[in-house]
Amino acid sequence: MLKIHNSLTRKLEPFEPMTPGKVGMYVCGITVYDYLHIGHARMLAAFDMVYRYLRHLGHEVNYVRNITDIDDKIIRRANENGEAFTDLTARMIEAMHQDCEALGLERPVHEPRATDHIDGMIQMIQQLEAKDLAYAAPNGDVYYRVSGFADYGCLSGRKLDDMRAGARVEVDEAKEDPLDFVLWKAAKPGEPSWESPWGAGRPGWHIECSVMSTRLLGRTFDIHGGGMDLKFPHHENEIAQSCGAHGERFVQMWMHNGFVEVNSEKMSKSLGNFFTVREVTQVYWPDEVHWLMVASHYRSPINYSDQELDGARACLTRLYTALRGLVLPEDGSAAKQLIASLGDEPYSARFHAAMQEDFNTAGAVSVLFDLAREINRLKDAGESDGALAHGALMRQLAGVLGLLRASADEWLKRPSQPLPREAAASALSDGEVDALVAERTEARKAKNFARSDEIRDELAGIGIVLEDGAGGTTWRRR
Repeated sequence: MLKIHNSLTRKLEPFEPMTPGKVGMYVCGITVYDYLHIGHARMLAAFDMVYRYLRHLGHEVNYVRNITDIDDKIIRRANENGEAFTDLTARMIEAMHQDCEALGLERPVHEPRATDHIDGMIQMIQQLEAKDLAYAAPNGDVYYRVSGFADYGCLSGRKLDDMRAGARVEVDEAKEDPLDFVLWKAAKPGEPSWESPWGAGRPGWHIECSVMSTRLLGRTFDIHGGGMDLKFPHHENEIAQSCGAHGERFVQMWMHNGFVEVNSEKMSKSLGNFFTVREVTQVYWPDEVHWLMVASHYRSPINYSDQELDGARACLTRLYTALRGLVLPEDGSAAKQLIASLGDEPYSARFHAAMQEDFNTAGAVSVLFDLAREINRLKDAGESDGALAHGALMRQLAGVLGLLRASADEWLKRPSQPLPREAAASALSDGEVDALVAERTEARKAKNFARSDEIRDELAGIGIVLEDGAGGTTWRRR
């Protein structure tokens, strides 16, 4: 049985969907005022992996990941750009989709936008008011009354008195309690707003997810996920809002992915170590970034560095090298038949044993390397059928994690990094490399080793690695 670390209980617990065979999963998505950064990529890749594995187990997964398209940062950025906030968010949503597609991440089933659910947010705030859990302040804002919710702090493990002791109240603060948080913000000049019972304004950030999740998944659902930084106050406030409004349990399992550090330091614009996905994928292939994000346990911190990404490249190259020369079936049913011919092989059991323990992708990836060793052994022994069947198994298991999307030849013949358009125009094409390799082969046959070595050196100088074997010479881009 699949076991998941529940952030609420801080324990590893068996996962049983509320409705057998169906899973409702909500993940806090992106505030779309800028391009995706590598911290976003970690969260997106982690829950893409969870989504894939749950479906692999046979569950029908209703995966909801929201888009925050109204927020202080969005308004500020749009004003700086001199554009409508809707133009900014539309552009950033399209960029987000492009980056996710490049990384090989699947779209969620639903991707609700906050501005499409303003009516639901107003309704939930009214429900909280009716239960004396919300109040309108003199400044026009509406706040959640934290003291009225006995379980506040249950997710983060924080106590109200301790939080109050460290809280700071602004001079013009209209809250009854420094811990109360905003549900509805009164309109300010030049800002977008919507009509409400409390006057024109817009929703606070926390109310968005309570409304969108329960509207699409019901008042109680199976899994709620997000980055570790959202545990408090965002997810704590979601619990207070949703449980307060409905009087029911909000979520069965809470999951939080670990942070991304850059060269062992917290990622921060002020430290100059802040990288967008677009910047990184100019130097490293998206598959290498994806590998880095999923090959370690989702709750562990990831250290982002050139060395780590070089390691990701080496790992992928090792697996693709094992698959090289194997003509794997594209048809899914044919691949399954091929894998079935292996009978009771140990790799699948070990892969799933790792994944069943809180999605232990590090353990699952180690199985892929063991498969690579076995494929290489079978190829060396001339057992082509066995190598082919194990190759099909490797690709199937890797696919559960969203890995090994390319063909072996495609991957191994790629340049060492994505080239700028100008450089790509001057790079040798595959056909041109093939022609030089063929010329070298003829030179060797004619014992013209000077020309043979000249071609090898020429190709090595532009990152082409030649590998001479019994079956001839193959090549790959370093």
